[in-house]
Amino acid sequence: MSREEGSGERPAGPGPDFVRARAASDLASGKVRAVRTRFPPEPNGHLHVGHAKSICLNFGLAAELGGACNLRFDDTNPSKEEVEYVESIRRDVRWLGFDWGDREFYASDRFERLYEDAVRLVRKGAAYVDSLSADEIRAYRGTLTEPGRESPHRGRGVEENLDLFARMRAGEFPDGAHVLRARIDMASPNINLRDPTLYRILRSHHHRTGDAWCIYPMYDYAHPLCDAYEGITHSICTLEFEDHRPLYDWVIGQLGPWEPRPEQIEFARLNLTYTVMSKRKLLQLVRDGHVSGWDDPRMPTIGGLRRRGCPPAAIRDFCSRIGVSKKDALIDASLLEFSVREELNRTAPRAMAVIRPLKLVVESFPEGAVEEMEAVNNPEDPSAGTRRVPFTRELWIEQDDFREDPPKKFFRLTPGAEVRLRYAYIVKCTGVTKDPATGEILEVRCTHDPETRSGSPQAARKVKGTIHWVSAAHAVGAEVRLYDRLFRSERPEESGSFLDDLNPLSLEVVPDAKLEPSLAGAKPGDSFQFERLGYFCVDPDSTDARPVFDRTVGLRDTWAKVEQAQKG
Repeated sequence: MSREEGSGERPAGPGPDFVRARAASDLASGKVRAVRTRFPPEPNGHLHVGHAKSICLNFGLAAELGGACNLRFDDTNPSKEEVEYVESIRRDVRWLGFDWGDREFYASDRFERLYEDAVRLVRKGAAYVDSLSADEIRAYRGTLTEPGRESPHRGRGVEENLDLFARMRAGEFPDGAHVLRARIDMASPNINLRDPTLYRILRSHHHRTGDAWCIYPMYDYAHPLCDAYEGITHSICTLEFEDHRPLYDWVIGQLGPWEPRPEQIEFARLNLTYTVMSKRKLLQLVRDGHVSGWDDPRMPTIGGLRRRGCPPAAIRDFCSRIGVSKKDALIDASLLEFSVREELNRTAPRAMAVIRPLKLVVESFPEGAVEEMEAVNNPEDPSAGTRRVPFTRELWIEQDDFREDPPKKFFRLTPGAEVRLRYAYIVKCTGVTKDPATGEILEVRCTHDPETRSGSPQAARKVKGTIHWVSAAHAVGAEVRLYDRLFRSERPEESGSFLDDLNPLSLEVVPDAKLEPSLAGAKPGDSFQFERLGYFCVDPDSTDARPVFDRTVGLRDTWAKVEQAQKG
């Protein structure tokens, strides 16, 4: 089909957001000479569609204002980080269409400077070595309604702290024996300012520095300083870091001055229906075998979206459409599907495929004869041209396109009724052949009207139904994987254990689909519209002998539902 019914006009995305407005204002006023942002993932998991929003914002904002965006790996926790994640992050950012040039940085490359700055904090009395256990530190920290208590080690002198910190680095103490803490305010209403930990002892092999270090900086210490080292002007992050901004500013203020001084700006993270975004929960899905891997097409990871056939342009369009705000909202997954459908409608070649085949015998068509029917490759793109599809006496049609006892308004093939075979003839059902033991329909018989071949003068004769087909003699056998939501409810994290909400019908494997012969040479990653069925992508599991196709998204346009829900 050239376009799904009811798609209508493409809904407009939001206007300029507050982050872009802030950066543009800072540039216009001369507060900053150039805009520099960064995308700073921790390499402890694969990126998901929520990260795509941040990637598009950081790289997009810098490009729009003539600035630059760095790619920085905040690799300060080697116990959870792997080279695999670094490589996948690079691949995902590039696939989305962004390039960081020579601006790839790692917090681990700054470990020496970060250590030296921590020593500076100790020298000026702004940090101290604490020997409380982790449980004791938590107990001393207090609660949201009760102030914290000072550690008995808070009064250690500068020289003692310098000595202990140097010995921590030298590896004299076991893990957990000491930490370096900022000396700020144990009575602060913001718990993040109650003498937060800056360094901890952690003997874990680092993917870049090996075993050179046995102490590692905490994220809230290293992250703002790396921003400052790189000359970041606008440190864009999600709302959960809003309460961390005073600590960010404290660290920057203690070790400045900086030109420019990085400023943190928070925006609402992406929450998507029928989805979990927690890296921990996504990792659990992988490790427990609920999905086939990080790139399972049911996963919200960028790798999963890519494998499922979602084009990067569609994900960028989706991120633009949802916009950037300061208020948390739950975005309907149908909006992502809309962007994917709109992009593929313009770009995906058409093909005919029968997922659940039923034999159709055109008894009036000569045995052994083959006619080449002309089919349009993409009605949205005239430059895509046409292809030739073989038509023979025996065809495959969808089981759902025939009913022996049809319901009302069933305009497909039924006994005595006529339908048009897409790009071919009008046919009339004359009977069926059944299994005598079970009564199962084995094949449908029909005759064709030779005057109604597509493109002929009689082709204009109208019938109510049109169905697709594949020549049985030329069909390519394939496995088709039909994906549904991974979870049954819109908010799986609110129904107790999110694993209890897993959809047992999220994947259906159809082993014996029949495809038109033009799909025989399709390569992994190629996308097609299977006419009347949806958009499908060739899976990496495909072989020359057995292609595998994943359903990306159906043809049905769900934007009207999304728009109605948002208005409601």
